[in-house]
Amino acid sequence: METAFDLVAVLLGLAALFGYINHKLLKLPHTIGLVVIALAVSLGALIADAAVPAWGLGNSVRVMLGEIDFTEALMKGLLSFLLFAGALHVDLSALAERKWAIAAMSTVGVVMSTAIVGGGAFVIFQATGQTVPLAYCLVFGALISPTDPVAVMSILKKVAVPPSLEAKIAGESLFNDGVGVVVFAILAAIATGGTGGAEVSAGSVAVLFLAEAVGGALLGLATGCIAFYAMRSLDEHNIEVIITLALVTVTYAVAHRLHVSGLIAVVVAGLLIGNHGARLAMSDTTREHIHTFWSLADEILNSLLFMLIGFEVVAISGEPGVLIAALLTIPLVLIARLAAVAGPISILRLGQDFSKGAIPILTWGGLRGGISVALVLSLPPSAERELMLTACYAVVIFSIVIQGLTMERVARRFSDPTKS
Repeated sequence: METAFDLVAVLLGLAALFGYINHKLLKLPHTIGLVVIALAVSLGALIADAAVPAWGLGNSVRVMLGEIDFTEALMKGLLSFLLFAGALHVDLSALAERKWAIAAMSTVGVVMSTAIVGGGAFVIFQATGQTVPLAYCLVFGALISPTDPVAVMSILKKVAVPPSLEAKIAGESLFNDGVGVVVFAILAAIATGGTGGAEVSAGSVAVLFLAEAVGGALLGLATGCIAFYAMRSLDEHNIEVIITLALVTVTYAVAHRLHVSGLIAVVVAGLLIGNHGARLAMSDTTREHIHTFWSLADEILNSLLFMLIGFEVVAISGEPGVLIAALLTIPLVLIARLAAVAGPISILRLGQDFSKGAIPILTWGGLRGGISVALVLSLPPSAERELMLTACYAVVIFSIVIQGLTMERVARRFSDPTKS
């Protein structure tokens, strides 16, 4: 590609073409359809490369992906807008009613899943002839444990889930990625020797977590309040849309400078503007324009993200031992997810009621997506990284395609349609 504009033109052109093909032929949910088509194109290019190397189709896909820093593009670009767009449409009162369940799954659940996946991955990798230190296995557990809010929210738009469970799934996915990123950063620093010789203790980890999570929440509340009062003082929908754009970009940039969680900050800001802001600071016209703008932005950015996930198949290893290990991590991650959901819910059930089928629906609805891919790609090049990338990709594709396509069936099977 000659310029960044050329790259964007190719990506948007492919997203439009794949979306058209899916709508006319496959008729899958939009994001899943894009993943499937991009995956098919990538696999086709790899097969063509093996059959006719002179064509260089696989290399063309690799060159395009090489010009995109997936981690940088997602973690410092797309994700802040997607999280804000998702938070705008979440009912804050519904989250507040289920705050303990959401908090437990977003924190204790992530840590439990990290430990279970890390220990299980160590056994799987050893059994398949892959020598990976336990520290790296725990890093894999941390990067694959958070449910992806982008994948989850895109599926929830299409699936009829009881409102109480929908609030838990959406709330957990919006917050546990921030927790997961902090846990990943700590474990990755230990595994790669990036602690600078500093002693890592439970106390220092707790302080870092509180600084990142609580600091991010306070920052999002502060910038959200500034935007709220600015929007309440005028009635001009174009300017108010720009204010919401500035809110996302400024909040995320400041969070990066202050070393607090930008992901949590934009979620809190989005919840504030989408609830109190929508009721008290917007006219009907402004509310409609902001909803339309962010819905469109969400759809476009989702299309680009899920298409890129499908193309990333060219980065995985084709070694049989690695592929077997990767496939075995799929049931491992599902078992860890079950434990991470059932543990907190079983305790919380002593003091509150949960909808029928909460555990199986929350387990199957814990989709993984771009965040996990971005985190594994952020690791320094090594044999461990290549193995974890293949395993991560196997879990993500299974999650998006298989779990995403069967989520509605699971919800109908286990939920009680007479309850909300």
